[in-house]
Amino acid sequence: MINLYTASTPNGHKASCTLEELGLDYHVVPIDMIAGDQHTDEFRAINPNGRIPAIVDTDNNDFAVFESGAIMIYLAEKTGKLLPTDPQGRSRVIQWLMFQMGGVGPMMGQANVFYRYFPETIQPAIDRYQNECRRLFEVLDRRLGESEYLADDYSIADIANWCWVRTYRWSGVSRDGLENLDRWLAVMKEKPGLRRGIMIPEQIDSLLKDPEAEKKFKENARKTLQT
Repeated sequence: MINLYTASTPNGHKASCTLEELGLDYHVVPIDMIAGDQHTDEFRAINPNGRIPAIVDTDNNDFAVFESGAIMIYLAEKTGKLLPTDPQGRSRVIQWLMFQMGGVGPMMGQANVFYRYFPETIQPAIDRYQNECRRLFEVLDRRLGESEYLADDYSIADIANWCWVRTYRWSGVSRDGLENLDRWLAVMKEKPGLRRGIMIPEQIDSLLKDPEAEKKFKENARKTLQT
């Protein structure tokens, strides 16, 4: 059994979507970041960095794994799925996973902060991060014009990038003209495991349709910026 410590964020969804796609049994432990659950001694013993997601594999001597990319690799290796074993195939998947970890995630995260959460409008910062997100989207689009999936076959690299790119509206980033990316997003959206994974631990996709819910979410998000 995998104990999943998580919240409804793109990084959290990377773990829950991977678990769903791999068909692993898991137990969800919601982490209330507004209440500061991530800073408790109990959680810090699992993740010294005090961030979600994290997992504990109770079938493997309560082995704990933190960092979303590391979790995805661990789970893929545990099951022998979604990550090739040949050196080149494995490297290709990890390259595109690291592309998300080092580029797409951080840049969209900063775009979210300045576009949605920051109390002041700092347009140069908004432009900087939205433009970089768009550039990264164009890199994905070019790659997806060459291959159905990022690393040839469907893998954890696709899941990682999808969990972030699908939230492009929240970051204020345009997808206009990126036909290959659009095709991939449509294919990914129909995967049952991914559809279930983004509901863990709660559904938040309706925020843009509910002004009051969006306002409350942004207020709560501001509280966590320095935690």
